Amino acid sequence: EEAGAGRRGERSEEGPAERGPGAAFHMFVLMEDLLDKLKLLSYEEEAVRPHNMRPLSRHYFALPTNPGEQFFMFCTLAAWLITKAGHPFEQPQEYDDPNAVISNVLSELRSF
Repeated sequence: EEAGAGRRGERSEEGPAERGPGAAFHMFVLMEDLLDKLKLLSYEEEAVRPHNMRPLSRHYFALPTNPGEQFFMFCTLAAWLITKAGHPFEQPQEYDDPNAVISNVLSELRSF
């Protein structure tokens, strides 16, 4: 018996439908904000074109379309951003072990 569930001030694990009608679109808003910030940093010229990749769409990471491609794009952008922040970081290759790549990214970010 869960007495008191749903009281004000209590946090619960709610899905998007329980948080309000706009919650389902929050990921799209976050992706558009991310894209605006990447454009300010000239990501298209510095990160995407050198790897012969297409620029991101407004909803690229908000919708799971091709997880392998999306993961590689994430890793490419992460490596570029780390390098841009002044920490040399080797660009991961498409067929590198995903666990090793993420471990390297997290390790580098912890060193900041």
